[in-house]
Amino acid sequence: MAASVLNVIEYLVLLVAAFASRSNVSEAQAYRYLSQYGALTLCEKHYGIMHTLSLEENIETLQAYCQRKGGTL
Repeated sequence: MAASVLNVIEYLVLLVAAFASRSNVSEAQAYRYLSQYGALTLCEKHYGIMHTLSLEENIETLQAYCQRKGGTL
């Protein structure tokens, strides 16, 4: 696997864990929620920009994105 793919995977794992912690849900629940509302696809698509921003800013963005799509966390 290419190093760039591993970087994206590691970053997605970090985002899911941080989102779970902030939302007071398990990492599995956070993964399902972010996946259901397309946030993980968004992160993968925009990794080049997102990984340069703060983790807190990205978590807030993901939360707002999911809420616009009908999420309730």
